[in-house]
Amino acid sequence: MSQEQMKEAFRRVVEEAYSQGDLKVLDDVFAPGFVEHQAGIVPPTVDGVKGSIAFLRAAFPDLRLSLEEIVASGDKTWARITARGSHQGPFMGVPPTGKPFAITVLDVCRFENGKVVEHWGVADQLALMAQIGALPKPAQSKS
Repeated sequence: MSQEQMKEAFRRVVEEAYSQGDLKVLDDVFAPGFVEHQAGIVPPTVDGVKGSIAFLRAAFPDLRLSLEEIVASGDKTWARITARGSHQGPFMGVPPTGKPFAITVLDVCRFENGKVVEHWGVADQLALMAQIGALPKPAQSKS
């Protein structure tokens, strides 16, 4: 698989699965034995990723991911993504606030035989929770 093909497969996951909610694209791009290493995705399989996307899209139905940078080398792709949306459904115990958010997500995928076999990801969850108003306001000091 060429580096350009790896980037295209990754782009499909970002644009079609996350931004459009087309979960069947994961069956095309991920290997049957795919392993998810990102914390919080249970089970750590293709089905777990599908469940995570459905959960995110229920809380943020206008979720859009923008691929800011992508690099392919050897059997891996690395990407910096901006995730944007508005809080329209319950999320992590927080009722909908309607507030918008924009956060950075970093992802690495490893390919084998033309399919994604492993994924590692880090989303700026603290920034997300702060932007939707889920964190307590800092106490004002009395000077």
